[in-house]
Amino acid sequence: MREIDPGYLEDLLTQIGQQLVQGGLPQTLEVGEAGFQALRGTGGVQVAGPTGLQGFVAAGACRLGVCGPDPARLGDLASYLDHTLLKPDATAAEIDELCAEAMEHHFASVCINPTWVRRAAEILSGSGVLVCTVIGFPLGASVPEVKAYEARRAIEDGACEVDMVQNVGALKSGDLAFVQKDIAAVAEATHRLGARLKVILETCLLTPAEITTSSTLARAAGADFVKTSTGFAGGGATAEDVALMRQAVGPVMGVKASGGVRDQETAQAMIKAGATRLGASASVAIVRGEQGSGY
Repeated sequence: MREIDPGYLEDLLTQIGQQLVQGGLPQTLEVGEAGFQALRGTGGVQVAGPTGLQGFVAAGACRLGVCGPDPARLGDLASYLDHTLLKPDATAAEIDELCAEAMEHHFASVCINPTWVRRAAEILSGSGVLVCTVIGFPLGASVPEVKAYEARRAIEDGACEVDMVQNVGALKSGDLAFVQKDIAAVAEATHRLGARLKVILETCLLTPAEITTSSTLARAAGADFVKTSTGFAGGGATAEDVALMRQAVGPVMGVKASGGVRDQETAQAMIKAGATRLGASASVAIVRGEQGSGY
């Protein structure tokens, strides 16, 4: 396929994102053949709306979705939540319970360690709840080849989304080329198998400038989301960090706020700051309007 100018592609995605955020999707979206081919070249067309999409499907769109809804028109809060259980001593029974809760409340996904992916995928098959797993977790210090293999294996087991930890040490050492290469290796493996990639920045260890740099590198490497935290480094998401990430990646790319989201007030603040996904172990408490605990 011919090479697409990155500036043209970014302008096109920004226009689509602004239409979705500001006014919803029209009956038809005029992007033209070149524009649609550019979108296909990103690894998955992510255009959303209730009508007018049949042409995109027929032309080869592999995903239909939207990042960045207007917080003033929020629908079901549960659809933002990745119901999370990443503690090392999680049992099979707890994973089963997590999946049951996710189906009951219609959460976006369950986020679990790779060893449980196959089990969760079997339980959640046909439910509409995705399986998300973590890669290079929680330190991010594995080599790119290992992270890419982890991602491939998890997707083969049934994961639809993978949340990889960036190499924080490499970032702080100034080796930005390595950081981007690390992410790109996982992005290539993930997209080739039809899944999405989120990059965990571990914002509590970063300066504001490093958060911006990390977000920009993840975007350049082809990630679908940037994510705040593992929850294992002593800090979680803040609305300020989420806003900084949103500013860095623009209006289209996903932003996930994870760690410390335990009630509806915090969840709404993260969404208002620009989050399109929330990671929480307190998901059930959040949707019930209660105060949760844990991740």
